[in-house]
Amino acid sequence: MSRILVIGSSNTDMVIKTEKLPAPGETILGGTFLMNPGGKGANQAVAAARLGGKVTFITKRGNDLFGNQAVGLLMREGIHTQYIVKDMELPSGVALITVDSTGENSIVVAPGSNGNLLQEDIPTAVFETTKYEILLLQLEIPINTVEYSAVAASEKGIKVILNPAPARKLSDNLLMHTWLITPNETEAEIITGVKITDIPSAEKAAEIIMKRGVKNVIITLGEAGAYIKSENFTGLIPGIKVIPVDTTAAGDVFNGALAVALSEGKVLNEAVVFANKAASISVTCMGAQASAPYRNEIQLQTP
Repeated sequence: MSRILVIGSSNTDMVIKTEKLPAPGETILGGTFLMNPGGKGANQAVAAARLGGKVTFITKRGNDLFGNQAVGLLMREGIHTQYIVKDMELPSGVALITVDSTGENSIVVAPGSNGNLLQEDIPTAVFETTKYEILLLQLEIPINTVEYSAVAASEKGIKVILNPAPARKLSDNLLMHTWLITPNETEAEIITGVKITDIPSAEKAAEIIMKRGVKNVIITLGEAGAYIKSENFTGLIPGIKVIPVDTTAAGDVFNGALAVALSEGKVLNEAVVFANKAASISVTCMGAQASAPYRNEIQLQTP
């Protein structure tokens, strides 16, 4: 059984589905409203758990209805929640999401308690290698907490996977303690200064990231697939063509699936094929965590 630790955000997503995304100052009527559990950390934890991962999730939730519901739903997915911290002052995080008729989205996040997940909230005992093989991180919690977690885990021999979203510049210390990084085109450009327009530019960006200390790089390219640069494999793993309904958590499902596949011993290119399948299924469903597929759905999908 895989052993994955996820440290990150938990939000409640408030989603409105519309024909098109509103322009600045524009009001649009007629959308369908949904309220779903979300947050990049929680999404990735749920995706990994549904695909067979034994997952522990650490986050900071508010002392409110949203926080109570989030923990209950995580437990229902079989995720270990014993290290989740309750913030007695700040509310739980929320995200306001608009999804258009093509499945594209626009998201604004109010971090709330996620922005107060501190180093001292994370017990040092969780980084013992006898507990976890992989640590999965994102950037919806304070960057100092992300960096502390990456350093503490890597020094204990845990493989650190960093999904650098939302996009921001990263320190050399964080990158040197990252085993695998998974930026999309926008995130890769912010990290490297290289605009990703094709495979050669993706390779150039990946080379720059590796020179800063990351051992493996996967640049996700949307429906085109994912470009891998590592010691054992370099090249594009093509995406799977589907008709998208909602792309909100596609990257999170990709990362959760990737962590599971790697923890089960798959090599990087095989793991990306598995993650592409999971992400392609997720975009055909509405919602963030609700769109994460189960293992049997991956096995039923044709290659």
